[in-house]
Amino acid sequence: MQRLSGVAIGMAALGAVVLSPIVSAPSAASAASAPSASSSSLLTAVGSIRGRVDAARPPAAVAARRPSVAALGAPTETGRTDRTRSVVYLESAPRGAFEQVDPGRAVMDQRNETFVPHVLAVTAGTVVDFPNSDRIYHNVFSLSKNTRFDLGRYEAGHSKSVRFDRPGVVRVFCEIHSHMNAFILVFGHPFFAMTDADGRYRIDNVPPGTYSLVAWNEGEPSEPRAVTVPDGGATEIDFSIR
Repeated sequence: MQRLSGVAIGMAALGAVVLSPIVSAPSAASAASAPSASSSSLLTAVGSIRGRVDAARPPAAVAARRPSVAALGAPTETGRTDRTRSVVYLESAPRGAFEQVDPGRAVMDQRNETFVPHVLAVTAGTVVDFPNSDRIYHNVFSLSKNTRFDLGRYEAGHSKSVRFDRPGVVRVFCEIHSHMNAFILVFGHPFFAMTDADGRYRIDNVPPGTYSLVAWNEGEPSEPRAVTVPDGGATEIDFSIR
């Protein structure tokens, strides 16, 4: 069983949480009695966890943008926000859960002086591209301890990338525009999901067992909730974050 425990990153101002995998080795007796992977797969079927996250508290205030040339002729996004989107994940994950996962790539755009999406959840090893879709310069950086970087200033039509190898929560900012900020949650297993516009989520392919489930929103994780996934079945659990 691989466990991800929330530990505060040193920078309290960033409100970051580190998810550190702690793996305990099985005893000789349990190893001898455990069925092989092939025989186990014949006896059990994966299940799913689904539900809804009600982010009842108002989203954090965003500093007003100063007028810029980037807004000229561009569609306005006033009032449009994805700050109520949450991430739901297993705090504990089955052993070997990450071995067959291909991290791949993801994109966090810079558009209308905003990071899009505001929250991105990826598996460790994922390369995230940061294209500049504005008509001004941006400078993406992070001071988070698990992944520090500074991409420097680059103009419209260009993109730079960062590989996120260490599980944890990374705060992302723009050195030029202080109102721009975002979160990247990096997991050491694939058992997590983003909520949709209605707050609903679904985590599939979960082996049967009992786990701790956490809902995260705007830098704040909920209290872990115990959830039992039946053999080949679905479990429903809702969260309310206030």
